[in-house]
Amino acid sequence: MPPPIAALPGWLKPANRVVRALHRIGLPVGTIRVLTVPGRTTGAPRSTPVSPLRVDGREFVIAALPNCDWARNARAAGRGQLRRGRRVRSIALTEVRDADLRREVMRAFPREVPHGVAFFVRIGLVEGADPDRFGAVADRVAVFEITDAR
Repeated sequence: MPPPIAALPGWLKPANRVVRALHRIGLPVGTIRVLTVPGRTTGAPRSTPVSPLRVDGREFVIAALPNCDWARNARAAGRGQLRRGRRVRSIALTEVRDADLRREVMRAFPREVPHGVAFFVRIGLVEGADPDRFGAVADRVAVFEITDAR
């Protein structure tokens, strides 16, 4: 049985608000984008910072907590918007079910999004930036493929 995931750090919500505000005024932050998806019950837009990554020319985003609100909303809606500064792109979101692809995406995470490793360590999902350790927890996260909306 995998160890329990630690509580989210208290600074996360205020930091997310700051990142969303910076994007709204046109100041993107590193590789971070703001993902907006319709809420699954109200349909109201819900936004959260994410760090997409590319693997073999395809784009993905990972929810370290597979049942967090944004992941549940993304599953329900299958669509959203990805913002970088003032640029907004309409996207489709498809959860990756293929275990091998999920492992490949997770193995790429420490290389593609090195600043995101600390978050995975902080919540107790991995113990460091080793790609094999990230690949080993692929069944404990949600991985979504991002494609342009049709």
